[in-house]
Amino acid sequence: MAGGLSLAVSLVGTRYLIEWLRRAGIGQPIREEGPDGHHIKAGTPTMGGMAIVAGAVVGYTVAHLRSRVVFTRTGILVLALVVGAGLVGFLDDWLKVTRSHNTGLNKRMKMVGLLSVAVGFSAACVGFTQVHTTLSFTRYDSFVDSTLLSIDFGRVGWVVWAVLLILASTNAVNLTDGLDGLAAGSSMFAFAAFTIIGFWAFRNPDIYRVEHALDLAVVAAAMLGGCTGFLWWNAFPARIFMGDTGSLAIGAGLAGLALTLNTALLLPIVGALFVLETLSVIIQVVSYRGFGGRRVFRMAPIHHHYEQSGWPETTVIVRFWIVAGLATALALGMFYADFTTIPASPAPVVEAGVSVGPGGAP
Repeated sequence: MAGGLSLAVSLVGTRYLIEWLRRAGIGQPIREEGPDGHHIKAGTPTMGGMAIVAGAVVGYTVAHLRSRVVFTRTGILVLALVVGAGLVGFLDDWLKVTRSHNTGLNKRMKMVGLLSVAVGFSAACVGFTQVHTTLSFTRYDSFVDSTLLSIDFGRVGWVVWAVLLILASTNAVNLTDGLDGLAAGSSMFAFAAFTIIGFWAFRNPDIYRVEHALDLAVVAAAMLGGCTGFLWWNAFPARIFMGDTGSLAIGAGLAGLALTLNTALLLPIVGALFVLETLSVIIQVVSYRGFGGRRVFRMAPIHHHYEQSGWPETTVIVRFWIVAGLATALALGMFYADFTTIPASPAPVVEAGVSVGPGGAP
């Protein structure tokens, strides 16, 4: 229900948002140093991420009220993280369109905003939920038998770890948002993965011990619906861009779900495309500054490299979607493969109609 409602709100809401933004003259400025073919996109309505966030919030809220399901602290905190990061992105987008230039918040102010949201979320998690503070891959005790990676950060250390992951994820999605539908389509795969992971953890509580796992799956489904509805209008040729409003909200949502579902180290595989985009920028900057202006790619992030190499924009988008889908499939395969290695609990013994547990207690 949450996913369907979110999709409907995002799908219908984006249509009216496009009309309102056009009447208000709110369009996206294009970087002068960007690909030549992108200059025709100048003036396209932006800040469409508002529809994604609104769809997720409405879908999550109405689904709970309609089903009379209790709101959980963990689910609300992840959704609040999405909204908070979206507000930082909205401010950045608003400054861009009002200045008619592709510069919004300066790097310091943008970082302060994201830090505030990330620290608030992380501190609230360790203070008001039963989140595990261990280094985790597919579950909270992924490395319980490992002398190398068996790490418990503790409350303060986990907050630092969570903040770093949120900052990395938001910036990675932001860098990926450079072609029509690329970030929205890739995010759909990632949120679908977390919907499955959350439900699986709910069905196996003794193994994963995730507090409010089902509600986290609902949050993921709501974000999935929001991205899907928005993609209808954002697909090439885009009638609206998500802007930082959407990319920062999506990145924060992915990080928040990974942290609360104890799959922090699985996130780089779920979102492998976002990692590749970020690495391409890092490699380009290091090469340019450290080796006398030499460039590894024609242009970074890497999706622009392929554009400059002659690939049509739609070809780049679809092929990158395929990469994102394969990465998601790999992540889910690894998640399930780990599940199959967990020893099964002893089956209860039934004697004279009485179920007796492993310790002999009825």
